[in-house]
Amino acid sequence: MDVDNLIDMANRIGEFFDSLPDQHEATDCIADHIRRFWEPRMRLAILNSLDNPEASAAMEPIVREALIEHRKELTPASATA
Repeated sequence: MDVDNLIDMANRIGEFFDSLPDQHEATDCIADHIRRFWEPRMRLAILNSLDNPEASAAMEPIVREALIEHRKELTPASATA
């Protein structure tokens, strides 16, 4: 899985929702979009990249915040079993 590509995709999603006036709503929308439209392997890969300082630094701040805030609900069920 190309994590750089996933980060780029997540950053584009973040840029779209960053225009919302409510920051909390924006992070919720980013997480909801990723949960609904990304397959479990993609979600797991980007969540794992949060633990890599270099990869995490490439994320837009709002994306990083959304992933950290919603990490539990974004983690695929198979990864927690």
